[in-house]
Amino acid sequence: MTLHYSAKRWQDQVILLIGVWLVISPWVFNYPISSPPAVNATIAGIIMAVLAAFDLYKTYVWAVLLNVVAGIWVTVSPWLVGAIPDRAMTASLLVSGMATVVLGVWELRSDPELHSQWTNSGATG
Repeated sequence: MTLHYSAKRWQDQVILLIGVWLVISPWVFNYPISSPPAVNATIAGIIMAVLAAFDLYKTYVWAVLLNVVAGIWVTVSPWLVGAIPDRAMTASLLVSGMATVVLGVWELRSDPELHSQWTNSGATG
């Protein structure tokens, strides 16, 4: 059974949207663009969106793993960039980061092409 392209890559589509959200979130939360939380959200969002867009074009384990790492960074970043006093920005970063990690791991476990790449790379054993 072959999965339809969009059904197989839906996690990347959602991560792409999360990346776009992170890029626009400083404006939504009225952060000065040069503030550490805004720079963090913008750079992380661009990285995540580019990796997800790339992964939609041609899927590679490394691209998904980098998005998982980016998601972990975004999850812990409120404590590192001074966003904790702002509940909205902190919640945005926490939810965006955790969602990216969950979606990336889900994709790694459920996409046969990624599983094949992971297995063939010797990463599992």
